[in-house]
Amino acid sequence: MVKEMMVNSHGQSLSNGTGAGAVGAEAERVSSSRISSLLASPDRDYLLSPTGNQVKVSDLDGKIIGLYFSANWYPPCWNFNQVLVGIYNQLKNSSTTGSSFEIVYISSDEDSYAFYSYHACMPWLAIPFSDLETKKALNCKFEVEGIPSLVILQPGDYKDGDEATLRDGVEIIYRYGVQAFPFTKQRLEQLEKEDKEKHENQSLTSLLTNHDRHYLLGHRTPNQVPVASLIGKTVGLYFSAQWCIPCVNFTPRLVSIYNKIKEQMLVGDQQQDGEDFKMVFVSSDRDRTSFEAYFSTMPWLALPFDDPNIKELVKHFDVKGIPCLVILGPDGKTVTRQGRNLINLYKENAYPFTDAKLELLEKKMDEEAKSLPRSVYHGGHKHELNLVSEGNGGGPFICCDCDEQGCGWAYQCLECGYEVHPKCVEAATAAVST
Repeated sequence: MVKEMMVNSHGQSLSNGTGAGAVGAEAERVSSSRISSLLASPDRDYLLSPTGNQVKVSDLDGKIIGLYFSANWYPPCWNFNQVLVGIYNQLKNSSTTGSSFEIVYISSDEDSYAFYSYHACMPWLAIPFSDLETKKALNCKFEVEGIPSLVILQPGDYKDGDEATLRDGVEIIYRYGVQAFPFTKQRLEQLEKEDKEKHENQSLTSLLTNHDRHYLLGHRTPNQVPVASLIGKTVGLYFSAQWCIPCVNFTPRLVSIYNKIKEQMLVGDQQQDGEDFKMVFVSSDRDRTSFEAYFSTMPWLALPFDDPNIKELVKHFDVKGIPCLVILGPDGKTVTRQGRNLINLYKENAYPFTDAKLELLEKKMDEEAKSLPRSVYHGGHKHELNLVSEGNGGGPFICCDCDEQGCGWAYQCLECGYEVHPKCVEAATAAVST
């Protein structure tokens, strides 16, 4: 009597008289084998709970599994860990999702003390610190190049084909939170479609107001400025915080350029045509005192401290780091999320940040580059620097002189990759002889 189940190339039963119970048992056996090959070892069939208890690897059969690559010593891991703990607890406390999801911590900690103290802050399981081979194999298998990293496996992934559903789990969690569950491609496509519709339908009113508030904070008395007064104007949303050193460094520069843009409008015809430029501070400050002190250095408007719209705006514009400057056009639609980079590149000339204006500025930059020396020596670097562009060895870069992003033309060291804006170069009069 034939006892094995025959399956065609599409995974469908061809029939051999075996019942459905045998099919389920076989699937469970394969599932268990696959998950064990990933998370167990020849001398270990368990994972560790935060309290040190042993949990069988087989208990994870049939669950959606997040493989969490992280380490105690890296601050971005701590930041993400706090977010992930909140998401995990929400899912586990739900009667519909709690039993179908689990996370396994794969440590890159430097010693066992760091591992145990870090794992104690997590409510999920972990591969033992001593199992270096399994951790190394998982890092290699999923090509983990940086931490934190979160790889989401669907039950079918470790049963058939052994391929991860998604490897950008950190970005997904930051962007969608619990809404991303069950982390399938179909669910993510649905969320992306909803995001696209939100961006297409966005307006200043939908972005900056809520049921309880239809105003922004100003500096004059009365200090409540109706959001409606900004409709039809170009608006910059400035995501920043006083505790952020790059923010504190960038804000004075932004204030200066903002004032110059406003001055240009006064001497030109733009304001007569009803055009205007406004800015709104979207704070990530940790307390009201810091918010008020920081806001007092800005000549523009602000959302109230800890306003519920702030988190929605961070999510809507996928703000991954601060400072960040998002530019909205007179119609309330997004012009660019790269306002900070454009300010650094073109200063007040970047206004109104449209594609047409940027195209003109790029052409002007290309013309100016024709008169630049092909190579120079910079006071901050010992090697000769060569003029490059995106078309001949250059590309987006962080200027080693001013620490701001650049693109287009740059002076680059071909020996070590040192790059600076042409405007940051201190011209040398002669090559350094040795």
